[in-house]
Amino acid sequence: MVQPCVGIWSDKCSSKYGRRRPFILAGSLMIAVAVVLIGFSADIGYILGDTEEHCRVYKGTRTRAAIIFVIGFWMLDLANNTVQGPARALLADLSGPDQHNVANAVFCSWMAVGNILGFSAGASGNWHKWFPFLLSDACCEACGNLKAAFLIAVVFLTICTLVTIYFAHEVPLTAVDQLPRLSDSAPLLNGNEQSSPSTVKSELNSPNGSNDNYGYQKDVNLEISKSIIEENHSESYYDGPATVVVKLLTSLRHLPPAMHSVLLVMALSWLSWFPFFLFDTDWMGREVYHGDPKGSLADEQVYDQGVRAGAFGLLLNSVVLGISSFFIEPMCQRMGARLVWAISNFIVFACMTGTTIISLISVSQYSEGIERVIGGNSTIKNAALAVFVLLGFPLAITYSVPFSLTAELTADSGGGQGLAIGVLNLAVVIPQMIVSLGAGPWDALFSGGNIPAFALASVCALAAGVVALLRLPDHTNSSFKSTGFHFG
Repeated sequence: MVQPCVGIWSDKCSSKYGRRRPFILAGSLMIAVAVVLIGFSADIGYILGDTEEHCRVYKGTRTRAAIIFVIGFWMLDLANNTVQGPARALLADLSGPDQHNVANAVFCSWMAVGNILGFSAGASGNWHKWFPFLLSDACCEACGNLKAAFLIAVVFLTICTLVTIYFAHEVPLTAVDQLPRLSDSAPLLNGNEQSSPSTVKSELNSPNGSNDNYGYQKDVNLEISKSIIEENHSESYYDGPATVVVKLLTSLRHLPPAMHSVLLVMALSWLSWFPFFLFDTDWMGREVYHGDPKGSLADEQVYDQGVRAGAFGLLLNSVVLGISSFFIEPMCQRMGARLVWAISNFIVFACMTGTTIISLISVSQYSEGIERVIGGNSTIKNAALAVFVLLGFPLAITYSVPFSLTAELTADSGGGQGLAIGVLNLAVVIPQMIVSLGAGPWDALFSGGNIPAFALASVCALAAGVVALLRLPDHTNSSFKSTGFHFG
């Protein structure tokens, strides 16, 4: 709900500071508060009445800390979406049509830099040594590392936000600017043609080829302009969250036929991606390094090593992602967006299958099972890191090609680009909710572990690749369009 709502609201924002920057600033402040809540959730829970036992001794549930963590995570997700939509829109506002390629390359490279810095922070286990004052009875080494990394992230976020707010000059939106801005969702909702901005302006400014009726036409056009302004002014009061959701769901009936194929492939792709995003570092800690976060001190330390190794793998993944972003458009021009997206899903299928095989081999080497065995095979560890690296390439494609296809397929709808991207976002978040709610019961059917989730992910990735080849349109082979929607 958040990203399409914020996108529509920022389009109509008439603040003197611009349309996008107020939302970027508000979202950044919310991110800062959210990560502080998450990082200090153990300490806050301790103050609110969680166990007084030292964190080295107590291994049970801390209910109050968990509640604070969940609240912080909800706020973080809300704030991230509040920033991302207006940030992408601001990029499109500031770059001209002939600068989209360069703008997207810069956007991807900075996204990769942010990922590299973040995962570098997660790969280090020495933050609690450099900032020992962050340790407490409720927060031991791993918790102290998290707090330090989050506080440094807040510093970087503050710097980047101030740079954006200061240097990204926006012209405030006025009533005149809103004149040609008809409802962005209307073409997709009712399928009727509407006057484009150029048509409205020409109707308002020209005598319509008739000198005799010029005075009458001028009065009519003036009344039309007043009614449009009043309609747009009143419309802004009805674009609440519920209205936006209704528009999103209703627009599914009026999307171009090929968009339904894009939505299907997108949903299958994210059913394969999200298990990896959800369990990647836990997989490294359990199946690859054979640690246990709830076991003995030695088991816990090995698990932490695996988690940090997973963070290092995500760092390498981000490096490959950043480099790959510069090659996506040439590949799509040469091979076609359909084939490129299909190949990326087949690569995900191979990698998810690889994680399942790696886990099975790793577990089979130890007769006592993954919970009781300390250590891991170096070959298995290197193979696991290779999977992280290889996934950087298809991830770059997943973050760009679907949004470019959406922009191209809906370009002839007379508008509705923002709504179409919002609909595409549904194909991302619904699979995420399915995996989040079903991963636990699914794993329980197979005695726990991450192997079942990765096996299911490999099947979904294979299905996404096949559907992409069979159902996606191929008219984009020579007309791949780079857009401002690189990271959804």
